[in-house]
Amino acid sequence: MTAFENRVSFVTGAGSGIGEAMTLKLAAEGSTVVCCDINEQGAQATAARAEELGAKAVVSALDTADEEAVKEALTKTARDLGRLDVLMNNAGIAGKKWETTTAINLDGVYYGLIHACPIMAGQGGGAIVNTASVAGLGALMRPVEYHDDPAAIEAVSAYVASKHGVVGLTKQFAAAFGKVGVRVNAICPGYIKTPIIAHVLEREGHEDFLKALHPMGRLGQPEEIAEVAAFLASDAASFVTGVAMPVDGGYAAR
Repeated sequence: MTAFENRVSFVTGAGSGIGEAMTLKLAAEGSTVVCCDINEQGAQATAARAEELGAKAVVSALDTADEEAVKEALTKTARDLGRLDVLMNNAGIAGKKWETTTAINLDGVYYGLIHACPIMAGQGGGAIVNTASVAGLGALMRPVEYHDDPAAIEAVSAYVASKHGVVGLTKQFAAAFGKVGVRVNAICPGYIKTPIIAHVLEREGHEDFLKALHPMGRLGQPEEIAEVAAFLASDAASFVTGVAMPVDGGYAAR
């Protein structure tokens, strides 16, 4: 029996990067997957790959900054598929203005938590994994000086603040819902080769700078994050809740 057989998993930001890898990992382990992304085409592509692995896949064009849309999508999943066992609260952005970044990275995560936890509690339990970042554990190092660039200061500050907030929400919801069988954890990736940092890697010297921030001397791959996220959502982590786990090649250990 595979780890997620007969379970239903809801993944936000499933259209690319870490969310895509999470979806495919869960699908390969037997889960029905709900592929959510504001980019519906990306979600459809991920769903098609999940179905090639033998999983049932449902597509949802979801803006996680829209609370009513998040609530409706989670409620519909539980109603139509019979359960909601796993939430990968993953959708996120970087490099944007304060309001845009916090609306998706922090508010969107909160909306997933506040509406998924009661559903899971009502069915006897479930597991949520929030995607935070090493930027939720400390300051974010940049390849270039930016103290005189207000736009860069805003973008980096918004990202760091939102990811610190995700770590805080993880602990709070873990404490609130632990006794009713809902586990809530966070993963804190280092720099991962995904579309969100593609523009940074194109600049001369920037990839080498980012690699050097990690004691392992390289960037991570989305599949490496998905493996840890799946562990945290599985029964193998049945006594693990409220943690913010670095998956960062040693970045946070420096």
